[in-house]
Amino acid sequence: MTKTALVRVAFLGIGLMGNPMASRLLRAGYPLIAWNRTLDKAHELVRLGATLARTPAQAVEQADIVITMLQDGAAVADVMDQAAGGLRAGMLVVDMSSTRQAEALALHTRLQALGVKFIDAPVSGGVVGAEAGTLAIMAGGAEHDFARVEPLLQVMGRATLVGPAGCGQLAKLCNQLIVGGTLNIIAEALLLAQAGGADPAAMRAAIRGGFAESRILEVHGERMLERNFLPGGQVKSQTKDLENVLIAAAAAGVHLPVTELVTERYRSILQELPQADQSAALLALERINEGVRVGSRPDILP
Repeated sequence: MTKTALVRVAFLGIGLMGNPMASRLLRAGYPLIAWNRTLDKAHELVRLGATLARTPAQAVEQADIVITMLQDGAAVADVMDQAAGGLRAGMLVVDMSSTRQAEALALHTRLQALGVKFIDAPVSGGVVGAEAGTLAIMAGGAEHDFARVEPLLQVMGRATLVGPAGCGQLAKLCNQLIVGGTLNIIAEALLLAQAGGADPAAMRAAIRGGFAESRILEVHGERMLERNFLPGGQVKSQTKDLENVLIAAAAAGVHLPVTELVTERYRSILQELPQADQSAALLALERINEGVRVGSRPDILP
């Protein structure tokens, strides 16, 4: 039996991440109905075989699985309000947006009352990972629901069930905590090398392959050296995620002092550089170290 006969997908949210994710599903043979608040952004998917829906309710009414990839929890709640008329018992909603754990749990409770299954499955890996199908997908939900959707998720990346509903968002927050903290540490290392008289690019090359090696050092260390702050992941998204980390920490009764410091660094450039890449942590650091700057290249900003 073909995928077309088995699973019909509604994809709500065709933005920087949603577009390549939905494109991979279409190329894998999944029939897909696309909706986006700005319809023009979904036209590329139509060329790949998608059906374009005018409303969220129209998108979901013929679907077996609904995927949402939206800006935040408020956007997810709003779109699900609009989709409510098309929902029916037995459907499975997979929210791949980054939201608060409490928002995921609230949506789970709401859908459960309608007989609709729910998995929160936020992702990490950025646009590059979405295009390559290498996203890290952190899923929270029931095991049988995850088994049902796992083949579809594997088209977009590596999916792991980390616990019941809400735990996908918790795992994503743990991911963002590590990413945000590491970005700031790399910025500090480059600035220290510069200020102390070493070549920061050579320092980075020297430590590659040792215990300090990471994908963040590889990708974002290079971005900082090139002073290329075109997004990728944006300052506004990283700030939102880190603030949600602190909310989750408070709910769990734990204190995360390093995360508090990292969050404040991002807040310091949020108003001026909301759309800059998250590697702009370097700019936030340079602002509190007047007269010290990594390299001599001009900044490339959105």
